[in-house]
Amino acid sequence: MTTVVRRRMGVEERRQQLIGVALDLFSRRSPDEVSIDEVAAAAGISRPLVYHYFPGKVSLYEAALQRAADDLASRFVEPHEGPLGSRMLRVMRRFFDFVDEHGPGFAALLRGGPAVGSSATNALIGSVRQAAYDQILTHLGVPDPPARLELVVRSWISLAESTALIWLEGRRIPRADLEVQLVHDFAALAAVSAAHDEEMSGLLRHMLKDEPGDGPFGDLATRLISLAS
Repeated sequence: MTTVVRRRMGVEERRQQLIGVALDLFSRRSPDEVSIDEVAAAAGISRPLVYHYFPGKVSLYEAALQRAADDLASRFVEPHEGPLGSRMLRVMRRFFDFVDEHGPGFAALLRGGPAVGSSATNALIGSVRQAAYDQILTHLGVPDPPARLELVVRSWISLAESTALIWLEGRRIPRADLEVQLVHDFAALAAVSAAHDEEMSGLLRHMLKDEPGDGPFGDLATRLISLAS
């Protein structure tokens, strides 16, 4: 008979295991619906041992959120190569990959609830939004954006979040269509702003000057022209 010897985990290794278990559970149900008992059972340890590593559910949730926030922020990182529209489309695909993988947890995070809403979790949510904002500005090549451009970028980030939340409710629109639509939305928001401001007009011309006709931005122009004909 073979005797199985279990290796004792170190403190940090166990903490990381519990965070991973919590994220897996949160990807299937809202964090408010997941108990410490369930986390303990999934990790193969006792409830008191979970509390040895995390004082309570909120502290475990915040640790899991930190990992998820780091993951989500990293998905906005894109090499500065090729047309801007294609770069943004790749980012949107990775963004929806995350939404798909962490559906209930993502929805609970953005909508708030008993397990969220603390200053720590709000700061993490804000850090992800800021990371997305900073990445977009680097791709636009505008380190010090004018007020109208800041409004466009931050409004678009909010739109992407809202679109993802609505999609999760029933997934009634094909995900790939929404990924393209959000890239189009960014160009549309920038175009409307450019119609009201000369500085934004110059930024829009710079943004579109190297875009191919068969790219996402060219596709939007073709669709709009067909509507007007």
